[in-house]
Amino acid sequence: MLDRRRFNMTLGAFGAALGVAPGLALAQSQPQSQSPKILKVANSAGVNDAQQAFITAGRHPKLGYYQSEGVDVEYVNMSSIAQAMQALMTEQVAFGPVAPGIFLPAAAKDPNLGLVAAYKWLPRNANVIVVKPGSPIRTAADLKGKRIGVRSQGDPGIVVTKTILLELGLDDSTNQYIAVGDGAPAGQALTQDRVDAIVTYDTGAARIEMVGVPLRYVPLPPKYAEVGSGWICVRKKTLKEDRKSLVGLFRGIAKSTLFAHTNLDQAINIHWALYPESKSKSKTEDEARKELQFILKDRKENWMRRADDTDKRIGASSVAEWASNVDTAAETSKNPRLAAEIGDVNGVFTNDLIDEVNDFDKAAVIKQAKEFKL
Repeated sequence: MLDRRRFNMTLGAFGAALGVAPGLALAQSQPQSQSPKILKVANSAGVNDAQQAFITAGRHPKLGYYQSEGVDVEYVNMSSIAQAMQALMTEQVAFGPVAPGIFLPAAAKDPNLGLVAAYKWLPRNANVIVVKPGSPIRTAADLKGKRIGVRSQGDPGIVVTKTILLELGLDDSTNQYIAVGDGAPAGQALTQDRVDAIVTYDTGAARIEMVGVPLRYVPLPPKYAEVGSGWICVRKKTLKEDRKSLVGLFRGIAKSTLFAHTNLDQAINIHWALYPESKSKSKTEDEARKELQFILKDRKENWMRRADDTDKRIGASSVAEWASNVDTAAETSKNPRLAAEIGDVNGVFTNDLIDEVNDFDKAAVIKQAKEFKL
């Protein structure tokens, strides 16, 4: 078994985090049987704004996507995915974000870890490589040996860069990873030539652009571009003992995602109504709305399946996808035996809930979103 110290060492060894991904934690049931079960959202994004509308929209009483399932969600701040995964491992929480580069090596080291990826919330690749418009970096291969800006030393940008270079037959042994933060500080690091490129998420790059820093986007390698970005992990014990709550949670997220994608403007209104403290105090409402719409211009598409996906079910993963995740994690963790240690990838992910999660009228949700007025 991995104790807390060994688990933290494992996290440090792989140096990855899924900073923008919300982790989900199950609170204790309410004493009154008629009250919803509260599902706590461990917000590792560090920003409580409408980028989280794919979860928050369904909380509004006029929609009631979670309430109708007997559940509700509540945000709790966490510092990182490392904290969320540690809490999952020690059974302090029941849900959390999963980064394959951390999760798979940890699962290989401890077959009794008891975690499984149960819902893919970000099916498209939301990672981006950005440089100054005049940068000599034209392709992902040009990242080799460069100074790479990442949000922090526990940021997923590190593993993303390693993975990208590995796909191209290169390594990152001569790269430097420099913490640059978000928004204006990250933009300044790039414009002042303290880093050669920034590897981040779509929303992170948009926040840099929002402060007036022009960026050029470098294409991702083809194979990597097809891999999803975000999964939600649950305890296998919870999957067995509280299946109904998980189905309700993920169905609520699926409906919220569809609503927010269809009518982002109203999803922003809903988020502000539910979380008034998230509304900018230094900008007019119109300015704040335009900023959020810009930040989410790419993210809202990445919430949805690709047109060429063979499996259109919301939240579904595939064996091929997780086999690819294992291969990549074997390279980044420098463990050639990882695939053998993991064994059947069906042990690290499941689609067991997905048919039930998708058992709702999607056309009705889209229609409701188009007609909705707060």
